[in-house]
Amino acid sequence: MHETVRTSPAGSERALSAAYDTALLDLDGVVYAGGAAIAHAVDSLLTARDGGMRLAYVTNNALRPPQVVAEHITELGVPTEASEVINSAQAVARLISEQQPAGAKVLVIGGEGLRIALRERGLVPVESADDDPAAVVQGYGGPELQWGRFAEACYAIARGVPWYASNTDLTIPSGRGIAPGNGAAVEVVRIATGAEPQVAGKPLPPMHRETILRTGAEHPLVVGDRLDTDIEGAYNGQVDSLLVLTGVTDGAQLLAARLEHRPTYVDADLRGMLTGQPEVVAEGDGFRCGGWTARAGEGLELDGEGEPLDGLRALCAAAWTHAGAGVCELDSGKVLARLGL
Repeated sequence: MHETVRTSPAGSERALSAAYDTALLDLDGVVYAGGAAIAHAVDSLLTARDGGMRLAYVTNNALRPPQVVAEHITELGVPTEASEVINSAQAVARLISEQQPAGAKVLVIGGEGLRIALRERGLVPVESADDDPAAVVQGYGGPELQWGRFAEACYAIARGVPWYASNTDLTIPSGRGIAPGNGAAVEVVRIATGAEPQVAGKPLPPMHRETILRTGAEHPLVVGDRLDTDIEGAYNGQVDSLLVLTGVTDGAQLLAARLEHRPTYVDADLRGMLTGQPEVVAEGDGFRCGGWTARAGEGLELDGEGEPLDGLRALCAAAWTHAGAGVCELDSGKVLARLGL
């Protein structure tokens, strides 16, 4: 369970893959980017699973059905079943099914993953606001999603039809950089209608509930690259988390993280699941991790040498303690540059 106020990354004498029964892994920015496996991801996942840890892939991307995602992960080198993939389409479909009658028509603004998830819940996907939908659902539709789909959503919402969104991630990582995510598309409809959707995906409770229902995890570890979805979702679900620095979060964002965005553990990539985590120790007016000591006053100070990640962990303790439950606004550029982060 997370602390009431986390002021330091935690240590672990045991490898995380042994300390937790299930890894709830984000995909984009953690396992792959732009479809290609991230360095060390495949070997780390195979080793963790061979050691007894269950793997589940939890993604806010509602475009691809679980079977397609599982085939992709399998092609990368980690044999995966569709049942091991949980997406925000499934979470939002359950949310709609709990509020709308069986057989209700749902206007779909998104991809095939949404349609499959709706049918699983006994709902009927439709394509037009003129099909008399009982609900509108919006999920990531990829770069080919036509602008006219947003108009269909607006027509229905203006008639009072309830609006749901799989997730509101503003961005999504790709092989070429950061691209607009479903949250950017949701903003288009929000601006045009003035309405607010019910959202199911990370970091909100419907997604965590869907994940636990489907995996049966008893002592899970959330593994992700985003503070505002993966880590906040773990915080809301009161479970521990590992932030990997292979996606959108950089060192400066981590140091400035507010309470609900502070991960339990921090590591460079998925190899961090296979090891223990070093302890951060209060020392004098600062904090020590490995060969580094960090402190915060008018600015952040860092002394020592050694593994750069240890320096980052010590800096987190200094910055988070200085900030309390708020956000630390200390300039971190110089000390992070010294660590090469």
